[in-house]
Amino acid sequence: MAVDTPETKTAAALEVEALIARSRAAQAAIAHYTQEQVDELITAMVWSVARPDVAEEIAHFTVEETALGNYEGKYLKIFRKTRATLMDIIDDKSVGIIEEDKARNIVKIAKPAGVIGALAPCTNPEATPVIKAISAVKGRNSIIIAPHPRSKQTNKKICDLMREAIKTFGAPEDLVIAIEHPSLETTDELMKQCDRVLATGGAAMVKAAYSSGTPALGVGAGNAVITVDDSADLAEAAEKIRISKTLDLAASCSSDNSVIALESIADALLEKLQAEGGYIVNAEEKQKLQAIIWEDGHIAQRIVAQPAETLAGMAGIDLPEGKQFFIVPEDGAGPEHPFSGEKMSVVMAFYRVNDIDGAIATTNAIQAYQGQGHSCGIYSNNDDNIMNFASETKTSRVMVNQPQAPSNSGNLWNGMRQTFSLGCGSWGGNGTNNNITWQDLINVTWVSKPLVEEKQLPPDEVLFAKVLDKFQ
Repeated sequence: MAVDTPETKTAAALEVEALIARSRAAQAAIAHYTQEQVDELITAMVWSVARPDVAEEIAHFTVEETALGNYEGKYLKIFRKTRATLMDIIDDKSVGIIEEDKARNIVKIAKPAGVIGALAPCTNPEATPVIKAISAVKGRNSIIIAPHPRSKQTNKKICDLMREAIKTFGAPEDLVIAIEHPSLETTDELMKQCDRVLATGGAAMVKAAYSSGTPALGVGAGNAVITVDDSADLAEAAEKIRISKTLDLAASCSSDNSVIALESIADALLEKLQAEGGYIVNAEEKQKLQAIIWEDGHIAQRIVAQPAETLAGMAGIDLPEGKQFFIVPEDGAGPEHPFSGEKMSVVMAFYRVNDIDGAIATTNAIQAYQGQGHSCGIYSNNDDNIMNFASETKTSRVMVNQPQAPSNSGNLWNGMRQTFSLGCGSWGGNGTNNNITWQDLINVTWVSKPLVEEKQLPPDEVLFAKVLDKFQ
């Protein structure tokens, strides 16, 4: 079997190999840190980027570099989301014994995974490196972050701030390393050479992560579908749909892509949505929007996370003043109905159904096309409808009476784990359904001692009582 030598390795392989060596040395230096030392580090890392003046600078810098989203959305994520994530994990025990199961006489001990290789998308480049980095260090790991080329300077800026904070508190700054000149080759090498991959990005990158040969945590595609039933507070629903649809100009994969309304309240909801800045397109305008959003079946980069007036200018639509997002009437799902898919823009499809069963069927049809397993939402005050919807949709998250984009990754108003990495289960081709955090970035040793009283197998007539009559 051929063995790579320094002479046969690619430049990317050698570059990443050097980064891995630095990262591994830094990780070894904190492998036996106490819980107090770990928590001090992650607190300093967040403060280094989330201080009001720094957060403001990062938000402006990110928009200038990427030309995606807006200052308000970026500032909220770097200032508020990072704080909320720190608060969410700071009291978790991640060092030493993290669980004792007295009934089974089992003790669980947390241990580092090693070097985490992380991918950061250009749509969320401001808070993603921070959240992934503190999740890694919480588990006494190091991390190397590979950004999208469109946001490489933002990534470096943020990583440099965290590195300085880490150094200030006496730990090796190489606990956090940014790949400064990202390419497909370096990212592929990172995924091959690290100990665990944490992949957030496009479908191709996530697929590459799972194919790297390294244990990988990837996320599925987003295409959030929101149902509004006849028990909902329509004014509240419309306001929260607008908040979610326009947050950071729909850069998030959790942005509301389709809204399904029960027929009995559909017209009233549309009135509320228009009052919130929604613009209902006619058939001709729908075709104009379709022409600019998709090129050769793919979302055109130029329309991603752009203001409504920019999209209107591209499409030749006369958008009234004060309108912030487009509402596109739709009645089908699949490739022949492209608006049923993810749009990564301030554009949402609008469906009418007769009842909650129709909403469930439409949701499943839309997400069978794109976004299955990611997330759904429902505005309702009917617990039967809520639980029926949750039970019958193929989704990992159902947000109830909450704006989807700022909620499903965790927020102060709910109990979801704070993250930007949302597992989508087998529906989305992922190995987990949960909101990925530090607990997914450690190894766990199970210590099993003999039970005080040994378990006894019951007699067959007891163990197999439910089926024995079928075998007579």
